[in-house]
Amino acid sequence: MVEALNRLVGQQGAPKYLSADSGSEFTGPLVDLWAYHHGVQIDLSRPSKPTDNAFIETFNGSLRDERLNLHWFETLAGARAIVEAW
Repeated sequence: MVEALNRLVGQQGAPKYLSADSGSEFTGPLVDLWAYHHGVQIDLSRPSKPTDNAFIETFNGSLRDERLNLHWFETLAGARAIVEAW
């Protein structure tokens, strides 16, 4: 996750806030350290409350329905190509 966040910061700069669910990819110490280093406040949604971040829940559903469920990925590179082309 930190690698992806660093890539985005390199392209667009650091955000003021990072809104995310409370999944382990966002609650670990490395992401916390990354946020502190970049001056980013992490705003975690409450567990089992998808309405806290309806935009990302809608995006995740669309990504799953329109891309991930339609393809059989043989490699990570193949999955990236499909997702990034979207």
